[in-house]
Amino acid sequence: MIYPKFIKENNCIGIPAPSAGAKDEKKINKYKNAQKRLESLDYNLELSKNLYNDIKGRSASAEERGKEINEMFSDDNIDLILCAAGGDFLVEMLPYVDFETLKQNPKYVVGFSDPTGLLYTITSKYDIATIYGQNFSHLGIEPLTKTQKDFLEIIKGNIVEQESFELYEGEYEESITGLEPPHLTKPVYWKTLDGKEAKIDGRIIGGCFDIISELAGTKYDGINEFNEKYKDDGIIWYFDNCEITMEETIRVLWKFNELGYFKYCKGIIFGRFGVDTTYYNYDTETCLKDSVISELNIPIIYDADFSHKAPCLNVINGAIAKIKVKDGKGKINFDLR
Repeated sequence: MIYPKFIKENNCIGIPAPSAGAKDEKKINKYKNAQKRLESLDYNLELSKNLYNDIKGRSASAEERGKEINEMFSDDNIDLILCAAGGDFLVEMLPYVDFETLKQNPKYVVGFSDPTGLLYTITSKYDIATIYGQNFSHLGIEPLTKTQKDFLEIIKGNIVEQESFELYEGEYEESITGLEPPHLTKPVYWKTLDGKEAKIDGRIIGGCFDIISELAGTKYDGINEFNEKYKDDGIIWYFDNCEITMEETIRVLWKFNELGYFKYCKGIIFGRFGVDTTYYNYDTETCLKDSVISELNIPIIYDADFSHKAPCLNVINGAIAKIKVKDGKGKINFDLR
C-alpha cells in the first residue's frame, strides 16, 4: 500500500469540485468559512475555478471536471487534494481522469459521499491510500465537531484513535446561515448482528454504498486484485448507505458477493442508513439478516458512525484497521503498513 505524504503547515491543499459546486448563499457562506479556517491554519489553497458553479448538481462538464483533477494530480505544488462537496454525478468524470498521473505522483485524495468514485478507484485499483469522511464544505461549520478536529489531525499524520460519539443527527434541521453544525439529538449505539462484542483487524476499504454499487464490476473497480494482494491481512468493508432502500441493499450485497467482494472478508460495518425506505417493513437488522452477508460467519456491525446521518468518522482506505465494539461503543485505530 502506498501512503502519500501527510500535510504540513504552509503546504498547499487543492480544492477541486469533481461533483457539485456551491451556488446558493448558504453553501457559499460555508465554503468561504472553510477557506478562512484552512488559511488560518497556515495552509495555502488552490481553489477550483468552478467552486461556485452548479448546474443540476454539476460544477462543470464531466470533461472539465476530469481535466481539473488531472491538473491537481500533476501539480507538484499541491500536497493534498480535498474534494469540495458530495453530490450525484462524479462518476461521469471518471473516463476523463488520468489515474496514471496520480500513480506517478501520489498524494492523498480526500472526500465524503460522491467522491467515493475517486477514492475507491484510487485505492482498489492503484494501491494508494485515500481518506473518507470529510469534504471541504464540512470545515465551514461553526463550531467544528470532534470528527472534523480529528480529521485535521489525521491529515497531518497524527493517527488518533477515534471513538463512537454520544449523539447523532436524528433529524435534519434546516440551516439558516449554512454554518450550523449537525443537530445531534439521538443516542449513538453501535450494534452487531449476533448481539456479541466484536473485534476485527484487517485492511479496510469502503465508502458510500450507493457509489460503490455503481462502480462494482466496471473498469473502475479493482477489488479482485486488491483482495488477492491483501488476503493474508483479511479485508474489512465499511459501507455508508446514503439513499438505497432496504430491499435494494439486499440485492446490492448479493451482487457484491457474486463479484467476490467478501472472499477474504473478516468483518463488515454498516453506518446508519441515510434513509429508512422499505416496501416490506424491513429495519436495518432484518435487512442485513435477510441478506447474503448473514451467511458469511463474520462480525457484522451496524448503526456505526460511518454515515450521512452525522457524525462520520474518518477512514484511511487501504490501511490496517483495528475495530472494537462493546456495549454499544466503538473504537477504530489505523496502522499504516
